[in-house]
Amino acid sequence: MKLPRPRFTPALLALTFAWLTGAPAWAWGCKGHQTIALIAEQNLSPAALRLVNQLLSENPVDPGLKRNCADPAHSLLADASTWPDDIRGIAKNGPWHYIDIPRGASRAPLSEFCGPQSCVTEAIAAEVAILKDAAALPGKRADAVRYIVHFVGDLHMPLHAITNNDRGGNCVPVQFFWRAPHAVNGSFAPNLHSLWDVTILERDMDGADPSEYAQLLAQAFAADLSRWRAAGIHVDDWAWESYDLAESVVYGHLRPKIPAEKPVDVHSCADDNNIGQRMMDLHVSAADEYQEAAVPVVQRRLAEAGIRLALVLNEAAAAAGTAQSYPIGAVPLARSSEPGTLPPPRVQ
Repeated sequence: MKLPRPRFTPALLALTFAWLTGAPAWAWGCKGHQTIALIAEQNLSPAALRLVNQLLSENPVDPGLKRNCADPAHSLLADASTWPDDIRGIAKNGPWHYIDIPRGASRAPLSEFCGPQSCVTEAIAAEVAILKDAAALPGKRADAVRYIVHFVGDLHMPLHAITNNDRGGNCVPVQFFWRAPHAVNGSFAPNLHSLWDVTILERDMDGADPSEYAQLLAQAFAADLSRWRAAGIHVDDWAWESYDLAESVVYGHLRPKIPAEKPVDVHSCADDNNIGQRMMDLHVSAADEYQEAAVPVVQRRLAEAGIRLALVLNEAAAAAGTAQSYPIGAVPLARSSEPGTLPPPRVQ
């Protein structure tokens, strides 16, 4: 769906590219996660809204923590949506943000692709279990809200559900419009992941803040909202949706085509026979045609994530209110022996 609005200005484009030369890219960036949270907030039940706001207000983030994202909406849920990235280096929770399904994989139980330090689908299940537990410590439940709002968003970013031995596209240099890729901090800028995290989205936002964009998406997808709600909570299906979109659009519209790699374990862009340099040598490019193909996917995934996040929080609040614990749709149980816990993630 193409939403009519003016083109992105060169000045704002330059600011976006400047952001890309910093730390490794994370799903949707500040504005994307905040947009998802704001859509969800408008679709929360009264019980869920009370629970979320009480937990977050009474158990605030450590004021000494360096926050990477401003909160222009002054929403507790929108502010919470970016916290897991703020503590990523402290908690070493990197593997909880994604699931590595290899390109070309056949549909199978997601446990086959969830690494030894867990993955996003298991993280969602574990944190939902904590939130549903009315006897859990309030601080733990507040952190569970922060993780859930972020991880549901992450799961809807296509590159967080696929791998081509390229660290979610961080090892795929891409010439985007006028900017040629270059090596930076063990990765590249621009790279495929950063385009989908921030650049494509913010180019489409045209300087709008998350509140404006959330309202725009809610209006644009108004005819779909009731159907998305009626579909219920099926976390595994959401992961496979992202995987399919990554194959068909994220990789599918690149020129030249990037072949599927034989799956191997990678920890840097120098692994898999220096995959980063091999991708650089392909001279992958993306411009107007790619942006036009990507924007409808980005818009829909943000809107779907917001509605589905509300479903998860509404059901968790209902379960907590009745002191019951029951599975939510197709969410898999965490493999840890203790409900609501995850194995420690590996350092990335």
